[in-house]
Amino acid sequence: MEIRPILSALMRSKVSMILIGLQVALTLAIVCNALFIIGQRLDLMKRPSGMNEADTFTISSIGFGQSFDVQSTINADLNLLRSLPGVVAAAPTNAFPLSNSGWSSGLSLAPGQRTSTANTAFYFVDASGVSAYGAELVAGRDFKPEEISFRTPNDEVMPRVAIMTRALARQMFPDDSDPVGKSFYFGGEEGEPATVIGIVDKLQAPWVSASMVENTLLLPSILTGGSSSTYLIRTEPGRRDEVMKDVEEKLATANRGRIVRGLRSMEERRSQVYAEDRAMTIILGSVIVALLGITALGIVGMASFWVAQRTRQIGTRRALGATRGDILRYFQTENFIITTVGLIAGGVLAYAFSLWLMDRYQSPRLPWHYVPIGFVCLWALGQLAVLGPALRASRVPPAVATRSV
Repeated sequence: MEIRPILSALMRSKVSMILIGLQVALTLAIVCNALFIIGQRLDLMKRPSGMNEADTFTISSIGFGQSFDVQSTINADLNLLRSLPGVVAAAPTNAFPLSNSGWSSGLSLAPGQRTSTANTAFYFVDASGVSAYGAELVAGRDFKPEEISFRTPNDEVMPRVAIMTRALARQMFPDDSDPVGKSFYFGGEEGEPATVIGIVDKLQAPWVSASMVENTLLLPSILTGGSSSTYLIRTEPGRRDEVMKDVEEKLATANRGRIVRGLRSMEERRSQVYAEDRAMTIILGSVIVALLGITALGIVGMASFWVAQRTRQIGTRRALGATRGDILRYFQTENFIITTVGLIAGGVLAYAFSLWLMDRYQSPRLPWHYVPIGFVCLWALGQLAVLGPALRASRVPPAVATRSV
């Protein structure tokens, strides 16, 4: 099939061709970047926290009255929780993955170091902390009961032993294959260093959007902030919901001088903390479907208009010997040319939009393969959209076409 007659016909319908080309270009640019953002959000929502989320939940206690003793209450609560059927481990903690609140600080390798070697989140736990989180201890040892102490938020002296995540250990000691036994300092402090006694494979920081989300430090302390306390409880597989009801009832009746609240499974917390990301994926997915639908309808409308406008031309070609296949290929080739011109402009626009997102929102660069894949998908969409009008054009008999004028 010769391209020159098709190009000549397109030049006589420049406005329609430009509008469809622009529509295709904008669709490619927006769809590629939207799909990339959706992929990022889905990866973020599926990212493992390092915890046994399926069998773990949290509950908080807030005491009231002048006679309320938070330390004795924590000790009594832990004894109660650990004695309940179905409970594998229970530990007090100041924060946990997906909680979006907690403590953080810089760590350094030398006393008085001005610039931190790494930033990390702190989880204050007792000797059951690693087990309660469901984290995997891959090197070193766990905390001993005699290393655990109570502390308040105002205490400046930090514990002298710690358990690190593997990611934090790699950042702190990149040249050491065995970081257990290594020393570090909190922030710019001086004096006695802290020692790494263990390494867990993974345990995320509380903030899902933090750049140091994989850096976590477990410290052997029970934080007593005012009269409140939070417990992390891991159950036997399949018994979480049953134990949750039992724990809430037992804690509420064990001490009438406090309020028990915040009973939530880790799965609920994951759903809550990623609610905005999930909403964004739904919105962007809807935008993609709408754009592809509008583009397809635009191509169908343009092709249908041109078929109706060229009835005499189609009839003449059929009378001169053109087959139905020739007419079908004519309109498909015409659509392919328009779509290709739009896709070339859209490819440039897609990368330009990605650069704008990088500059404005520190978004990662759009991977190169998104645009070629978009080319193939929109080529296919264009051919499918034009197929209906092209088939109708190929069915026009020569006699009917000539009599219609």
